[in-house]
Amino acid sequence: MRAAIVEAPGKVSVTTVPDPTPGPRDVVVSVASCGLCGTDLHILQGEFAPTLPIVPGHEFAGEIVGVGRDVTELAVGDRVAVDPSLHCHECRYCRVGRGNLCERWAAIGVTVAGGAAEYAVAPVANCVKLPEHIDVKDAALIEPLSCAVRGYDVLNSTLGAEVLIYGSGTMGLMMLELAKRTGAAGVDVLDVNPDRLATAALLGCSRSAAAADELDRPGGWDVVIDATGNAAAIQDGLGRVAKGGTFLQFGVADYAARAVIEPYRIYNQEITITGSMAVLHSYERAAALFAAGVLDPAVFISDRLPLDAYPQAIDRFKAGIGRKIVVQP
Repeated sequence: MRAAIVEAPGKVSVTTVPDPTPGPRDVVVSVASCGLCGTDLHILQGEFAPTLPIVPGHEFAGEIVGVGRDVTELAVGDRVAVDPSLHCHECRYCRVGRGNLCERWAAIGVTVAGGAAEYAVAPVANCVKLPEHIDVKDAALIEPLSCAVRGYDVLNSTLGAEVLIYGSGTMGLMMLELAKRTGAAGVDVLDVNPDRLATAALLGCSRSAAAADELDRPGGWDVVIDATGNAAAIQDGLGRVAKGGTFLQFGVADYAARAVIEPYRIYNQEITITGSMAVLHSYERAAALFAAGVLDPAVFISDRLPLDAYPQAIDRFKAGIGRKIVVQP
């Protein structure tokens, strides 16, 4: 089969590799679409993945074409979206229900071969069957949506909050859509990319700007979400949190990124700084929200490229062009 391979830091290609074989409780998925995200750039930099080479792709969906001998829940021909999370279920964090913090954390497309290929293997427990009205080529959006759902689980948002989101890429736009549906009084979005900012306006954000100083809110925002991973944006966002407010680190920053906090202000103004890591008990809910139409795939997916164009897709994503880019084997 054809697959994208991150061979070494900074080096990615598409080549022919052996077809995958399912284990007893695995299925083989013929990949219909595989999304690219910031994590893929980190893997390309040599971060996250413990060893290279690796077949990337943790956002994918497709049709089951093979099942392991002990699989009874799904059958060949079923269309599924795949939760990439691989938890050990044995460590302290797994035992207390925090599998996303697993001491042996792994993920399809991050630590084991993923969906940037014609075929991918996944545990049957990680597959969510798609309803008939869902186009499987759009269902790669479910995984990033599940991360956004997890983010809002962490926030425990209150009704009437004023929200500020840094970044209007895929994740920032998903956080916007969820903020609108979780009782926010207003959702402002910042981005230096005017095309992406225009999409935020199209989706109904309250206000949009290139910088927070362009918006009139001297008291700050109740909820500030960084969906960029950019150190400068994070630093600015920490200073925009209102008294009693919350800052959510949602974007994936480089390992070397640093930000300065003001301990007295955090204490005196009861500011909460928190993070949201990947997926936790949120994939099925994201699939249900997606089936209910919470996202418009025509708005979110800007580029559909063939698998053989994976290196070009990575370059396009790195350059900040478009919104969600998917490859379709």
